[in-house]
Amino acid sequence: MPKPFPLEFRRDVVAVARKGDVPLTQVAKDFGISASCLHRWLNLADVDDGLRPGVSSEETREVRELKKRNRLLEQEVEVLRRATAYFAKDVLPK
Repeated sequence: MPKPFPLEFRRDVVAVARKGDVPLTQVAKDFGISASCLHRWLNLADVDDGLRPGVSSEETREVRELKKRNRLLEQEVEVLRRATAYFAKDVLPK
């Protein structure tokens, strides 16, 4: 998977494309990205700016972090459950 472009670069490209002085295909070519990539960035910028409905980049990042945290907590609970079962077998009479 290619390395993502920096956020500042994306913002600059979107700003130039929104001016409308040059066709989008030419803007994409000038910045060395594909036209489909530029269209995607424009759509994401529209959602982030509230011009279109959808999930913003900030919300997407937050959900990703929460899922990661949830996965970690589930692993911790599993370790504690196994430890409890291990120590409980020595304490309970047979």
